[in-house]
Amino acid sequence: MSTSDHAGFPAAADPFGDPLDPGNRPARLAVGVVGTGRVGPALGAALQLAGHRVVAASGVSAASRRRAEALLPGVRLVSPPQVLAAADLVLLTVPDDALADLVAGLAATGAVRPGQIVVHTSGAHGAAVLEPATRAGALPLALHPAMTFTGTSVDVARLAGCPFGVTAPEELRPVAEALVVEMGGEPEWVPEQVRALYHTALAHGANHLVTLVAQAMELLRSAGVAEPGQLLGPLLGAALDNTLRAGDAALTGPVARGDVGTVRRHLDQLATVAPDIGQAYRAMARATAQRAVRGGSLAAEPAAALLDVLNEEKH
Repeated sequence: MSTSDHAGFPAAADPFGDPLDPGNRPARLAVGVVGTGRVGPALGAALQLAGHRVVAASGVSAASRRRAEALLPGVRLVSPPQVLAAADLVLLTVPDDALADLVAGLAATGAVRPGQIVVHTSGAHGAAVLEPATRAGALPLALHPAMTFTGTSVDVARLAGCPFGVTAPEELRPVAEALVVEMGGEPEWVPEQVRALYHTALAHGANHLVTLVAQAMELLRSAGVAEPGQLLGPLLGAALDNTLRAGDAALTGPVARGDVGTVRRHLDQLATVAPDIGQAYRAMARATAQRAVRGGSLAAEPAAALLDVLNEEKH
């Protein structure tokens, strides 16, 4: 990693070789973790399982320190510049909005070394946010695990087969993909210019799914169901599986059928029991009706009647 190629990156832009070739294993790296929230310790632990060595980590809160002690036992907790001083590979696992300032600060203080691999795990950013580190000679990689994390050892096992959104300079693509494979993941290349769209899709699907399911559970409790999860689990599992296989063709229910009377009764119930959920129901029902019309499962006339009901002010 000492000489440079025509793009300004080290000539060994593929120091890992073929990650699937057991005879061509990557060089073992000293790994540092900046930010010991839910993601960093799990990725560090996965890299240790692959034979790398986590040498230092940083964490501020008591919870972060506990996670580091649980998943990275014996690893010393130091300041971010000290982490970089000890590591060949640095994982920056901090919140999206804190990343740019962190990178700029570390580069400005001379903490970044030429040839150092600097990885961030933000879904919202590509490799461009690492530009200050790149100017200092670092190798910039954006590796986003498309997974929710608990901050426990369960996360390490969940990385097996986990997709990672990978964004990096083309010269470093083999390095990025090799690291993902070593952590047990599956690399999915995401060009820099669509990184924000990629993250929007994941956040819309995963985060809003949590809200949607939690609202459904709340309504079932109001209806006297003691264990809403047991009732919803099979239904939602089948709906998710069908949708992943068939897309909009998996749609069922009163909106897809144009059952205006049923939708009106739903809105009446929500206006009484949970008006805030009623707003979400109306928004999702409108979107559902529009997709059903585009897909041909709902005719224009019942769709218009549905939209009239959904737009009535009293609801």
